[in-house]
Amino acid sequence: MPDRLMLLDTASLYFRAFFGVPDSIRRADGMPVNAVRGLLEMVARLITEYGATHLVACWDDDWRPGWRVDLIPSYKSHRVAEAVAGAPDVEVVPEALVAQVPMIRQVLRLAGIAIVGAAGHEADDVIGSYASQADLPVDVVTGDRDLFQVVDDARRVRVLYTARGMRNLEVVTDAVVVGKYGVLPEQYADFAALRGDASDGLPGVAGIGEKTAASLLLAYGTLDGLLAAAADPGSSLAAPVRSKLAASAHYLTVAPAVVNIVRDLALPTLDDAGARLHPVAGNARTELERLASDWNLGGSTQRLLDALDLRQ
Repeated sequence: MPDRLMLLDTASLYFRAFFGVPDSIRRADGMPVNAVRGLLEMVARLITEYGATHLVACWDDDWRPGWRVDLIPSYKSHRVAEAVAGAPDVEVVPEALVAQVPMIRQVLRLAGIAIVGAAGHEADDVIGSYASQADLPVDVVTGDRDLFQVVDDARRVRVLYTARGMRNLEVVTDAVVVGKYGVLPEQYADFAALRGDASDGLPGVAGIGEKTAASLLLAYGTLDGLLAAAADPGSSLAAPVRSKLAASAHYLTVAPAVVNIVRDLALPTLDDAGARLHPVAGNARTELERLASDWNLGGSTQRLLDALDLRQ
């Protein structure tokens, strides 16, 4: 089996599992385990169906980094449950899911699945760095469109997009991004900055929507190219567009640093992280099987073990 790296946007997946699997699935003590069970099912299917030989569960060590908030204060502000001075803000997360996150980390570790985060950065940045630095084909599993910017046919990086459900994953390549938005993956961050994204609290440029953003990038290539045209009285850029860009001048100065995924984090190598998948044996397998029984994880744990047993 040829080597293939799979990078999980882990929080995106366990949120999907939590809301997609009934919370009536509980341990004997009454604690819900729907997110744990659902995530294990997802991972087992993904490994099997997409031939992953290496896998990293990428983690949000800081889901709303202060350096991004300093640039755009509205960044993810609608998802803040509590602002914490000197520490990551507390995100709005259902209590029943909060209680399951440590359980998710425990079962992933017992299964030998690498968990990697980076201080002051989101899982997207971990994904972007591994995807940019890996020398093998990469599948990124996410429901976040921001990660379309890492798609790169030449480097064999694609996104398995979960928006339509885990049984109907969309394989996103260069052509898919172009077909959806009229921009290349390498233009997607500039496109998102211009268009804005309410789900991330990014205001965008007032009066510039998806179609206008795409047409401007088609004409000028990059946000920098567009702003250079706006600053050039002799360019053909229409006066109304110049006015809109001028009104958002400060935002457009800081937006690229917020929207662009970091690609140069100093992360553990795949070998050091333990990313290569392998059968679970010995005490780890015994403990995982015990937890499967104690936590009422059904057949999800066995299906993950079976998938890993095929990775020799």
